[in-house]
Amino acid sequence: MGSATLKAKVRQLIDNRFFIITAIKMDFKARFSRSVFGTLWAILNPLVMVAIYAFILSKIMQAKLPGIENSYAYPIYLISGIVGWTLFSEVVSRSLVVFIENGHYLKKLSFPRSNLVFVVLGASFVNSVILLVAAMAIFLLLDFPPAWSLLWLVPVALLTALFALGIGVSVGVLNVFLRDMGQVVPIVLQLMFWLTPIVYTINIIPEQSQHWLAMNPLFVIVEMYHDILAYRVDPQMGSLAKLLLMAIATNVFGFVLYRKAKTEIVEEL
Repeated sequence: MGSATLKAKVRQLIDNRFFIITAIKMDFKARFSRSVFGTLWAILNPLVMVAIYAFILSKIMQAKLPGIENSYAYPIYLISGIVGWTLFSEVVSRSLVVFIENGHYLKKLSFPRSNLVFVVLGASFVNSVILLVAAMAIFLLLDFPPAWSLLWLVPVALLTALFALGIGVSVGVLNVFLRDMGQVVPIVLQLMFWLTPIVYTINIIPEQSQHWLAMNPLFVIVEMYHDILAYRVDPQMGSLAKLLLMAIATNVFGFVLYRKAKTEIVEEL
C-alpha cells in the first residue's frame, strides 16, 4: 500500500467519521435493546467462562503460577488471557459476516464500503473496554490493583485488533463466495483458543513441544496480556515488534484481497 493510498484512506476515514460513530452506536443499541441486563451481556459470557475454568482448575494450576503474588493467582492469570482473546476473536467473528450481514447496504447505498470494517473495529473495542473495566473491578476485589504496566494495553490492544481485522477481512471476503467459511472459522478459533496458553501455562507442556506452541501467533498476544495484567510488567519489545509485523502482513493481504473482489462481492450478494 503506497503512501498516497494510505493518506487517501485516512482522509476517507476522517470524512466518514460520523457515519462510523453512528453505526457503532446503532450496533450497540441493537444488540442490547429490550434487554433487562443491557451491557452486562457484553461481559457475562467471558466472565462465566472464567468462573467455570477457575472453579474447575484453580487447585491444579495454583502451584504452577510463580510471579503472581496473590492467593487468587489463577483467576487473575485466566482473566488476563481472556481479555486479549475476546478482543481478537470478536473482531475476527464479526468481520467474518460483515459483508453478508450488510449486503442490503452494499447494494443500495453509495458509501465507502471499507468503512464497514471500521464499524466492526469500533464496536469490538467498545465491548473490549467494558470487559477490561469489569476485569479491573474484579482485580480490585481480589486485592490486585493494576500497575503502570496497564498503559501498555493501548498499543497492544490496538495492534491485536488490527491483526485480527486483517484476518477477519480476508475470511469475510472468502465467506461471501464460500459460505463454508462461516462454519470453519469458529472451529479454527476454538482450536486456537486451546492451542494458546489461556487456561493453562506453557510450562505444563513438555519442553520439547513448547516451541510448537510458541509458533501460534496468538501466543504472542496472550503472553503480552499476561505480562501487563497478571505479572504487571512491561511487554517484551520483541513481542510488540512481532505483533506489529503480523498486523501489517494480515492487513496488506486483506486489503489486496478486498480490492480484487469488491465488485464481485456486491454481485454475489
